[in-house]
Amino acid sequence: MNSTPLRIGVLGAAKITPMALVRPARQVPEVAVAAVAARDPARAEAFARRHGIAKVHKSYADLLADDAIDAIYNPLPNGLHAEWSIRALEAGKHVLCEKPIASNADQATQMAEAAEHTGRVLTEAFHWRYHPLAARMREVVQSELGEIRHVEAQLCFPLPLFNDIRYSWELAGGAMMDTGCYTVNMVRWLAGAEPEVVSAQAKLASPKVDRYMRAELRFPGGHTGRIISALFSARLLAIYARVEGSEGEMRVLNPLAPHYYHSLKIVRPGRTTRERIQGDATYTLQLRAFAEHVRGGKPMSSDARDAIANMRVIDAIYRAAGLPLRGSAA
Repeated sequence: MNSTPLRIGVLGAAKITPMALVRPARQVPEVAVAAVAARDPARAEAFARRHGIAKVHKSYADLLADDAIDAIYNPLPNGLHAEWSIRALEAGKHVLCEKPIASNADQATQMAEAAEHTGRVLTEAFHWRYHPLAARMREVVQSELGEIRHVEAQLCFPLPLFNDIRYSWELAGGAMMDTGCYTVNMVRWLAGAEPEVVSAQAKLASPKVDRYMRAELRFPGGHTGRIISALFSARLLAIYARVEGSEGEMRVLNPLAPHYYHSLKIVRPGRTTRERIQGDATYTLQLRAFAEHVRGGKPMSSDARDAIANMRVIDAIYRAAGLPLRGSAA
């Protein structure tokens, strides 16, 4: 690893940034949060003072033009991910982009092409994948459950504030985009394959924006899948993954943020085992992996190619539910 810290600039002053970047950077000496820019310069100044960020730029474009910045963290609203990530890549910056990486799969493909053309790193911030629990879950599926029959993931929590940007059509909002992108990512990771969308049912917050989504899936091996995601529904809280096989079943409570609390249970005929997998905070592990990848080390699993595949499934779910793709003119 290069002894000089990777200098990261932040686009915007999003609420997720302290948890996803600023605090983890204090645990990762290979990284320095060096600059921030926001649409409101006063907000950027206040954010920088609060979090000890040395430099404030007047605009996103000024931040991208700063030669002292090596990489960009993009936590902007979904509808702005593609534009500003591509501009960052073309400015020679590596990009860690919040999930979902884009509004749709076509945008994700354009972003991946920009990364390939510029030779920069582009990765999607699916932080949960970098905790040892994710690897253990996949190991159990591949070696301890026999023939896989069903894979499912649920992520639901109540967000009854319908003026929140996560419900904005213009900014590519919706439950499928917010909590749903995690559930798709989890079932793909656990199955180790790309699913076909069989059916999908949405409940709406507004004519084109979902507050709840359920989709039934089928994998190439013949086993089934299901995702359930919600920002506001009767299912108030669920953070859960389950895999059923011919020789047993794995049930995981809180695979998303296991450093707070989680439970991995393997149920076999006549025997149930429980495990807790130790590891640092998921965002800290993700940031460490990003710095290593940028410096030429181990590639990240949530790379641009994986991001395209995830968005393709999300697009297919919206189509199956009879809803227009985010970022479309519909």
